[in-house]
Amino acid sequence: MNAVVRPATSADVDAVLSVWAAARSTAARTPDNPELVEHLLERDPGALLVAEAGGQVVGALIAGWDGWRGNVYRLAVLPEHRRAGVGRALVEAGHARLGELGAHRVTALVGGEEGAAHRLWRALGYQRDEFVHRFVRNL
Repeated sequence: MNAVVRPATSADVDAVLSVWAAARSTAARTPDNPELVEHLLERDPGALLVAEAGGQVVGALIAGWDGWRGNVYRLAVLPEHRRAGVGRALVEAGHARLGELGAHRVTALVGGEEGAAHRLWRALGYQRDEFVHRFVRNL
């Protein structure tokens, strides 16, 4: 993998939105817009990670910490850069960030019908939680 993973900056907002547009999970329900990405960068600097190759952002991951548990979500890699270690590098960087913050357990949010994503997360050592179901509500 020739990508470098680093924390996103305000200069990356449009590129992250482009990656999400090209590789958006069918399970994603929240809107993608510059204001929300900027708010994330302000509220939790370092939570949004990007993978950059050849001067282009080719992948992104949010690694958030709530003080109790780490959460990783919105993993997206441009299709032409998949199966090259970009997703793994993003997740490992997310693990490193969350571990530094004190996380001992990490939850990954993954679309229910996305088989390729399920295989990636299993390959990264994650297990599907058969006991907890996620409930959501829009505010």
